[in-house]
Amino acid sequence: MSVVKSITSPMKFLLQRDLLANLGALIEPYGPKAHLICDPFIAQLVKDKTAASFQQHQIAAEVTEFGGECSDDEIKRHQDAIAQGGGQYVVGVGGGKTLDTAKAVAHYAQLPVVIIPTLASTDAPCTALSVIYNTDGSFNRYLFLPKNPDAVFADLSVLAAEPARFFAAGVGDGLATYFEARTCYASQGDNLVLMKPSLAGLGIARLCFETIRDYAAEALQAVKAKAVTTALENTVEATIYMSGVGAESGGLAAAHAIHNGMTAVHDLHGAQHGEKVAFGLVAQLVLEGAPRAELEQVIHIIKSVELPLTLADLGLKKFDEAEWRRAAELACAEGETIHNEPFKVTPAMVYDAIVTADRLLQNYKD
Repeated sequence: MSVVKSITSPMKFLLQRDLLANLGALIEPYGPKAHLICDPFIAQLVKDKTAASFQQHQIAAEVTEFGGECSDDEIKRHQDAIAQGGGQYVVGVGGGKTLDTAKAVAHYAQLPVVIIPTLASTDAPCTALSVIYNTDGSFNRYLFLPKNPDAVFADLSVLAAEPARFFAAGVGDGLATYFEARTCYASQGDNLVLMKPSLAGLGIARLCFETIRDYAAEALQAVKAKAVTTALENTVEATIYMSGVGAESGGLAAAHAIHNGMTAVHDLHGAQHGEKVAFGLVAQLVLEGAPRAELEQVIHIIKSVELPLTLADLGLKKFDEAEWRRAAELACAEGETIHNEPFKVTPAMVYDAIVTADRLLQNYKD
């Protein structure tokens, strides 16, 4: 059987200032009846911004607020609303859990889905995956979807107004994309659709890194000023599209697996996904024996967007060796992406990489 290489992507990705004001024209091809799932804090803004456009293009939109958890109960609630209201497609507006809910609802209802992220902090907008939780917030399962979203629309005005910390976390997540895809490609490991990474996927991952390297620091200042600039636009394209497609098609390696292990450390529960991934990336480079110049380049980027450096910066109050050895074991669990590394990785190696990365990063604090 021949090796299957893949690249998977949303059918359409658009970037535009004040996109919500033009949303009626953009979603008109999907039909006149839309079911919108919105984060509560942005629902009224969505109604206000889209009203004229929806009226002009004769879009009847049912705007429903996201219930707070991407759970089976929440998904069924929206399925029932669609069945009653006759929605022809789903539009998700919000953060990662809202978007994952929209993707899952559309999948079960066999409808198109349009994704509008309000944060550039995760890969959720572009991927063919929803993370399902129980109603109490505990993890339930991964829902692998048969296709990526039909469209992803990025409103630059909305994204420029997001908290700077969330924007920086997206940079941290996107920063790891190339280094993980590079490793996965070299080892011919599996990407996130359980196929082999393609040259195109690796190329997009590399461009993601180069764009973050060149523009992210300036983009962060634009977010602090709530301003739309070229640097912001380029960085948003990297952290939402390039990072999502690069990770899904290029594959993951140690950085995300180490992040997953770190989620078991109680003190770090307040840290953002991308903040922990950035630390996991430094640990991956230590694990791989990366050249000092490459390590310093990555650390410079992490500092330039004001991401936490050390474990203490991430919220660790006291280092408990047993807790961190457990985190290292979880990072090496069967099926984890750390096994895409081109050599056998053990929990002892991961623990050593983590404590070395932490000590190394302490030397770069101002």
